[in-house]
Amino acid sequence: VQLQASGGGLVQAGGSLRLSCAASRSTFSIITMAWYCQAPGKQRNLVAYITNDGTTDYADFVKGRFTISRDSAKNTWYLQLNSLKPDDTATYYCNAAGLSPSDDYWGQGTLVTVSS
Repeated sequence: VQLQASGGGLVQAGGSLRLSCAASRSTFSIITMAWYCQAPGKQRNLVAYITNDGTTDYADFVKGRFTISRDSAKNTWYLQLNSLKPDDTATYYCNAAGLSPSDDYWGQGTLVTVSS
């Protein structure tokens, strides 16, 4: 499975962006679709995930501001970023994972830059 992330860009603080992650094909082995972020020189952190049954969860630092969603028919999931802050500046990576260690796929990353 190949993942293609898109939607990043430069936005002013308080602005919004929507990131998309398109999978090359569907697979029944994928259970969780997620977004991670990694700022320069820092570790990669989980931002949000959504499961096959629609369960979602968010990192504390994005709760109330970001929303994850999916369109199963399009093999695509999204991350709506609202009320952006300069601290949200990072490369955002999408991930699809299943129970097996071999079911762990990453997109190439899309850069989000928030100016103050």
